[in-house]
Amino acid sequence: MQFLKNVLSSLVALTIFTIGAFFIGLVFLGAIVSMNEVKVEAEPNSVLHLRMEGSLQERSQKSLSSLFQMQEELDLGLDEILCAIEAAKTNDNIKGIVISCGLFDGGYASVEEIRQALQSFKNETGKFIVAYSGAYTQKCYYLASVADKVYLNHEGVIDFNGISSSVAFYKGLLENVGVEMQVLKVGTYKSYSEQYTSDKMSPANREQNTVLTQSIWKSILTDISLSRGVPVDSLDAAASSFVSFQSQQQCVDWGLVDGLRYYDEVEAELRMLLGLEEDADIPSVEVKDLLPEAPTESLTDKKQVAVVYAVGEIDNGTMEGICSSELAKTLRQLAKDDEVSSVVLRVNSPGGSAYGSEQIWRAVSLLKEKKPVVVSMGDYAASGGYYLSCNANAIFAEPTTVTGSIGIFCIIPNAKGLMQKIGIDNDEVKTNPYADVPNLTRPLSESERNIMQQYVDKGYKLFVTRCSDGRKMPYNDLEKIAQGRVWSGVTAQQIGLVDALGTLGDAIKYAANLAEVSDYDVVEYPEKKEWYDLLTEKPSLGMDKLFMGTTLKKEYDVLDRVRRMERMQAIMPFEMDIR
Repeated sequence: MQFLKNVLSSLVALTIFTIGAFFIGLVFLGAIVSMNEVKVEAEPNSVLHLRMEGSLQERSQKSLSSLFQMQEELDLGLDEILCAIEAAKTNDNIKGIVISCGLFDGGYASVEEIRQALQSFKNETGKFIVAYSGAYTQKCYYLASVADKVYLNHEGVIDFNGISSSVAFYKGLLENVGVEMQVLKVGTYKSYSEQYTSDKMSPANREQNTVLTQSIWKSILTDISLSRGVPVDSLDAAASSFVSFQSQQQCVDWGLVDGLRYYDEVEAELRMLLGLEEDADIPSVEVKDLLPEAPTESLTDKKQVAVVYAVGEIDNGTMEGICSSELAKTLRQLAKDDEVSSVVLRVNSPGGSAYGSEQIWRAVSLLKEKKPVVVSMGDYAASGGYYLSCNANAIFAEPTTVTGSIGIFCIIPNAKGLMQKIGIDNDEVKTNPYADVPNLTRPLSESERNIMQQYVDKGYKLFVTRCSDGRKMPYNDLEKIAQGRVWSGVTAQQIGLVDALGTLGDAIKYAANLAEVSDYDVVEYPEKKEWYDLLTEKPSLGMDKLFMGTTLKKEYDVLDRVRRMERMQAIMPFEMDIR
């Protein structure tokens, strides 16, 4: 007995020691990270080095998972990049910007926003921008094309081959495991469920994909043409020639780049532009060096324009994405805050829960009664993302924003075939006809399907009504452009779903103008969390993803989303990958 007590005591002591050591280790790691984040002041004749590598996010945010990785997490924050470019405008020590491109990915609308900020930097300051890479991704080339000089390594490549939009279909997988996806939806173009019920795009889905990609591609070609002085038709012809496998000199001849350079040759040109001696070090600062140290709350007596970020899926059941109750709470608090003159809702969301979208819509509507609300759309503001936007005073989008998708659907899996394959039988008793609905071990009955379809129809009618009222458009006219169809920002403006094409900065200026304030502070919500704040998050949410890595992330997310689909969804009509 005494031996057992000793063993248990040792186990308890070991457990306490392990937990304590774990948290002490995290604190120590955080201290090391903090020490490494030392800001560098810009010396005279400096450049801002814009390293476009990794994944572009709406806002920079340290993640808990990054603490467990042996290498630096390559996430770029759109907010920080825009802030650094703006700061470089007024910093007399910074004479230009150098864009270096690596393996980079991000939404086209976000890339376009950075591109416009760089164009503004050139126009307003007369300072130079030079871009250089040995391998331009298409999105990075689109960004870099705004530079005064675009250089390619002598053995480099440019991925400039046009846009494709691919959709993965899981019907075969589900059939193999014995699962049937029972779909109830409204909207001819609401094609999300096709991933589980078909092996190819429907005609309607193919139509909207084609129109969307062509619109985005046209916007990209137009922007590059204006910057490079190359006709749109010539750029399009080059893209149809498989640029990635053409000679580097051909890229020069087409006007895609200004010349072929090794890095030392680019450095020599930078020294000349900066007036430095040969072989002198080139002073440079990074994005993080130009970020303000002030807290998000304003410390002045100025009126505030609040920027509220709504990023990710709505109520997706993890720590990521939009929590409708938290977002609605923030909007209600801002309605009562007399220091806040107006609110810009920055939406970058493919949608999600129809119920959650309605709650946010309500909070936006109540806020609008007190002060102006302007929506700024990012890469996506579709389905539920459009739902929560539709009643704002004004909506801004980028030309390449994906928006619309006004439609509703519901998916109920039937795993009876899977149960039979693995030898599981199910039997039950119930007090009422629908006591076991939804039941994943059997198909829906005709009466169950009819009742649920009526519920989905009702949700769709409410969605269209919200958009009709918000956009001040007759219901029948709005319904014609609804049907679950997605639109680019350019087309959305033409058909009345958005008011103007512009950046987040444009939306902020417009909101301030509506509130009749000219001198104001911009305050962001919610506040960014430090790595140690994430330790207080619910550890059960999303922890499985923490250890999944990125190998099967997309496939895991799709299957996990199906598992969670118990209510009506207002989400984009297909799992879209635009490249």
